[in-house]
Amino acid sequence: MKRAIRYLRFSQLGQSNGSIERQELYTDQYIQHHNIQLVDTFIDRGKSAKTFDRPDFIKLQIFIAKHYKSVDYLLVDQLDRFSRDAGEAMNMVKQFQKKYSIQIVSVTEGITFDYDTPGSFFRAGLQLLLAEEDNINRSIKVRGGLYTARAKEGRFLTREKPFGYRKVGEGKERHLEINEEEAKVVRILYDMFLRDVPLYKIKEKAYELGFDRKGNMAVDRVLANPVYAGLVRVEPFKDLPGGLFPAIHEAIIDKTSWQMVQGKMKKEDKVKVVVDDDIPLRGVLKCHCGVPLTGAPSRSKSGKYFYYYKCKHSKHNNISAIKAHEQFLNACDLMSISEMNIKGIRNNCYSTIELELKVNKKKAVEKKHELDEVQQKLNTVEEKWFKDEINKDTYDRWYPVYSGQILNLEAAIERLSANQGKVFEVLDTNLDMLSDMRYVYTKSDTLQKREFVNMVFNNNLYYENGIYRTPTMMDMLSHNASKMEEKGYLIYQKKRDTFSSIPQSGR
Repeated sequence: MKRAIRYLRFSQLGQSNGSIERQELYTDQYIQHHNIQLVDTFIDRGKSAKTFDRPDFIKLQIFIAKHYKSVDYLLVDQLDRFSRDAGEAMNMVKQFQKKYSIQIVSVTEGITFDYDTPGSFFRAGLQLLLAEEDNINRSIKVRGGLYTARAKEGRFLTREKPFGYRKVGEGKERHLEINEEEAKVVRILYDMFLRDVPLYKIKEKAYELGFDRKGNMAVDRVLANPVYAGLVRVEPFKDLPGGLFPAIHEAIIDKTSWQMVQGKMKKEDKVKVVVDDDIPLRGVLKCHCGVPLTGAPSRSKSGKYFYYYKCKHSKHNNISAIKAHEQFLNACDLMSISEMNIKGIRNNCYSTIELELKVNKKKAVEKKHELDEVQQKLNTVEEKWFKDEINKDTYDRWYPVYSGQILNLEAAIERLSANQGKVFEVLDTNLDMLSDMRYVYTKSDTLQKREFVNMVFNNNLYYENGIYRTPTMMDMLSHNASKMEEKGYLIYQKKRDTFSSIPQSGR
């Protein structure tokens, strides 16, 4: 009596288990009709035929390698259960016959694969090729449908929902809806990144606020994901272009901010910036040679630790952090603005903001006209492409140009049209704080202190011979510059060429 093993498979777990039952029925009938003894059955549920890397198929290969002398046939319902890759399948069944003397039988198709029989070999090859062609056609339809859904309909189809959103609706009505609690976290992450907060600090803050995605790159992926700007990334399909397309879901981040973050991520220095509350100026304050100062504690004979700012060049700066911090706070006292001047600043700010709002409104209208023109150009290119009036190279050359211009114009319109009422509120709430700059600095956390220094001195704060020096400083805070120098806190010299004590880094 001949002996056989059989292999059953269906590709999607969502399919009815009836697929396996049907395959069992047909192979059972074949076994009974041909008086064959069934040795074992191997079943892969929910596994694709594109690869042989399937759990039970691997077990089947191990079984054959051990027991091939006691097995004559490998039964399958149809050859496409075995594989949909014609080339790999032909090599595999050839190996079973040549190496193990086991023949593959497709019971429904009535084919016994025999490499030495031309007719059998041709029929088996034809069935496998037809199965592969069917798989290719199905794949094309699926990819075409996905392209249409994403590029034309603006639907987000990725299985995992992005942090900051929830999925609502069913079928084609399913879409992303903002989860406001999570969206607040996303906005904070983008804001911190644009304020040059070190990435490791952003990640710490994210998890402190309830960010629940795992992995070292989870925050990086949020910062890079166009979904937060109301866009969806689409892969090219046949002759249709890929890229970023407008989505139907609401954006959490405006397009301008998202684009700024992408630009910063490309230029981001890979050197990790470590923030220490005891030495907040580390990496922000520079030596007179131009090198950012490091900082570290030094242990005294009594066992107490004292912090110092140091230059990598041993003969340059080695500054007591206590002294440097007190000097800076004294300079902050002299940066404080009188109430009379604050009143004048408030009035000037109001006038400037109102004027800017009018200008922005006018610019927004102009940008909308530009957007209409570019959109029309893009529509013309697409129409000519569909009518075969231009070749693919011309289409590929102009499509990304116009689509990129559209994205930039939409971002500009969004920025220019934003409600600026918040500006007046922030101005009224915080402007009076300028009367006590020491308070502003001391009440800030370490990251805010670093941002304060970079903003006031435009990233140009140096230290030499026991005093701070800078060639750049906010005008409104420099009114007591002569007193700062007189008291030995800070020297402010506007012209770079007279500030000869700051040569290029490392010299």
